[in-house]
Amino acid sequence: MRVSPIKGHARLSRWIGPASAWIAAAVVAAVCFFIVGHIVREGYAHVDWKFLTTDPDPSPAESTGGGVRIPIVGTTFLVLLSTLLTFPIALGAAVYLAEYMDERWAVTKAIRLGLEVLAGVPSVVFGMFGVAMFSHGVFTFMSSSGAEGSDVAFGRSFLVAATVMAIHVLPFVIKVMEEAIRSVPLSYRQGAAALGVTKWRAIRRIVLPAAAPGIATGVILGMGLAAGDTAIVWLTLGGTMNMAVDNWWALDQIVNVLRGTGSTLTTFIYFSSPAGEGNAPELAYGGAMVLILLVITLNAAATLIGRARRQTR
Repeated sequence: MRVSPIKGHARLSRWIGPASAWIAAAVVAAVCFFIVGHIVREGYAHVDWKFLTTDPDPSPAESTGGGVRIPIVGTTFLVLLSTLLTFPIALGAAVYLAEYMDERWAVTKAIRLGLEVLAGVPSVVFGMFGVAMFSHGVFTFMSSSGAEGSDVAFGRSFLVAATVMAIHVLPFVIKVMEEAIRSVPLSYRQGAAALGVTKWRAIRRIVLPAAAPGIATGVILGMGLAAGDTAIVWLTLGGTMNMAVDNWWALDQIVNVLRGTGSTLTTFIYFSSPAGEGNAPELAYGGAMVLILLVITLNAAATLIGRARRQTR
């Protein structure tokens, strides 16, 4: 039986798209597995309990280079602070965009364009913006002051870095939260309206609880972005391997710690790597492995939450 050339061409067209998608996904997965596998192979032998529980000790000798306790604590501080700043703003914006905005309004198009542009700005630009903005004297409450008698702030601290990081991850978190809110069935809203429930009460009591897993996914993905960024941390947290406060673990020093410079896993990797300013590749690989495990854990949590969300529908 002879196959029509038109039908043969249509059948080929149906296969080209899926095949291209599978090939692209396989290439991306292979590259990711290669990078992660190389880092794990080089850093596995160096990651032990001592490495995780000792502080960095900058030294030309790799064997006395210390561990990543302070970088892990610094990464935790930065991620938690940026999340606390991002969550209420992102949730409010997502609710407004999903429930109140009309796509035909010019302001809606302007807001969406702004979010897309903000999402495409490189993180180093955010870092430069943070240094320039928060060096003004009015922001001395967020970091230490500059030269004595001047009205210029130092512009580098956990508070500054967390604020700039929150701005950086904001468009991504808003997008995920908005999609989660929009995915709630319309029947939920219609049922609430039929019972005489106000729009805001329906959002607060019905829509947001139903979208909670997706909202949590957005928060966790934002935490992963904050944990893995380097440029913002380098510019707004200060190039250091330790905390600015010696007894940083004391509760009465928490304000000074947040207003001071510090270290994260990304700065530890940069200072240890020969590609940065160090000469201890083993330490750099160990720190990179810890950071990758942290990001993978956050993304796995986001995947599990999303899966649980689909199963509960």
